[in-house]
Amino acid sequence: MPASDLNLESLLATGFLARVEHYPSLGSTNDYARETAAASGGELPLLIIADEQTAGRGRGANRWWTGTGSLACSLLFDPAAAGIERRYFSMIPLAAAVAIAEAAASLASGQAAGIHWPNDVFVAGRKLAGVLVEALPDGRHILGFGCNVNNSLEQAPDELRAIATSLIDLTARTHYRTAVLLDVLERLQQRLEQLAERPETLGRRADELCLQRGRALTLQSGNRRATGLCAGIAPDGALLLETPRGLETHYSGVLVHDSTSPGK
Repeated sequence: MPASDLNLESLLATGFLARVEHYPSLGSTNDYARETAAASGGELPLLIIADEQTAGRGRGANRWWTGTGSLACSLLFDPAAAGIERRYFSMIPLAAAVAIAEAAASLASGQAAGIHWPNDVFVAGRKLAGVLVEALPDGRHILGFGCNVNNSLEQAPDELRAIATSLIDLTARTHYRTAVLLDVLERLQQRLEQLAERPETLGRRADELCLQRGRALTLQSGNRRATGLCAGIAPDGALLLETPRGLETHYSGVLVHDSTSPGK
């Protein structure tokens, strides 16, 4: 399906977004959002969409593959202006992951869809989407997300074919990217409002969608590593690990081993 299947007017008509910008190619939508934020103010939220990323980023040193027909987006917004308390900013990736997982479940019915704390969406045991949230010094945030939609993994680098999936591969049909994005944005708006008003209910929903429960995880946080069995996600968004020292709560870190993720 061509890039013209993105209807910017429909995206603006939701009332959630103040501005939308669409580009055939960018290095990284998050990097471009950062440059845009530094160059001017402008009304927010601003959604930036690229059909292709030549230097898409994941967490840490990870790269994000953006195949033809995928969605690569970054939302520049102010969580404080949306009523979200600073202590809950760390749950923004979960809000996005829950929104995408729920949208994916509605499109790939019958397939197990859920999240890997704190920011990945898996369907049928493979990664469908990822989220990267970055905070700016002035408090604004960039919420980046990439979702494999009409980009078959047949086009992907060899190392991704065994661990990732796309909606077209899951459903054997192409998807209208505007409709997919509208669904994600509607759910994201609801989850961000929930984070502002009832953050614990978002945490509980994330826990319901957690696919890592009972699995062995190793979390790197600074110079410290913690290994244990996943006990789910706490109402405040923390990862719960059962370790030899007892139950631990972790609010940040990078998963360096996840027994639910092939290739990790």
